[in-house]
Amino acid sequence: MKPQEIEKLSFQIIDREAGNHGMDNIHWPIVRRMVHTSADFEYLQTVRFGNHAVEKGMAAIQQGCQVFTDTNMARVGIRKKEITHFGGTVSCLMADPKVAALAAQQGTTRALAAVDLAADQVNAGIYVVGNAPTALLRLIELIEANKTAPALVIGLPVGFVNAVESKEALLSLKIPYITNTGRKGGSNVAAAVFNALAIMAHEKAVHETR
Repeated sequence: MKPQEIEKLSFQIIDREAGNHGMDNIHWPIVRRMVHTSADFEYLQTVRFGNHAVEKGMAAIQQGCQVFTDTNMARVGIRKKEITHFGGTVSCLMADPKVAALAAQQGTTRALAAVDLAADQVNAGIYVVGNAPTALLRLIELIEANKTAPALVIGLPVGFVNAVESKEALLSLKIPYITNTGRKGGSNVAAAVFNALAIMAHEKAVHETR
C-alpha cells in the first residue's frame, strides 16, 4: 500500500473504533491525528481545548506566524508545506549556543532557557511543547508576567516529573491552548496536533479562494 492509502485506511479504522465520540468537525480532526500518531484512544477523554484554540491557531498559521518547538524531534515532525505556504517558520533553539550559555549562567535546563530566548519572537506565534515540563512552566510564567503573548500554546509534555502539574497550570490560563490531562504526550503527538491545525488552515484558505 502507498503511504496515502495507509493513512486513509488508518483514519477509517480510527473513525470506526472511536464510534460516537461527540466531537465536532473543528476538534475531531486534531484528536484523530493524535490517536493516529500514538494508537492511543485515551486522548479522546483527556484532550483539552481552551479559549478558541483551534480557530486562533489556524489564524496564526494563515498569518505566517513563527513556530517554536521544545525539541528538534517536534520540529522535524512538523509539516513544512503549509508553514512555508503562508510564510511562517519553524524553529527549535535547543542547539543554539546562546541557549547553552544562558542555561549554564542561570543553572536551568536548556529547554527553559530556550523559552527565554524565544519569548519576544513567539508573540502572536505558536509554541509547541512535547517533551519538557520545564519549558511549559517557564512559558506559563512569562505569559502570566505579560512578558510574552503567543497566539497558541500546544502543551503536551510527557513524563513523571511535573508533566501533569505543568498541564494543570496551563489549564488555568485564559489563553488559547491545546493540552491533555495525565502523563501522556510527547514530541510526536505535539507535532501531530500542529500538523492537523496546519492542514485545516490550508484547506480553509483554499476553500475561501474558490
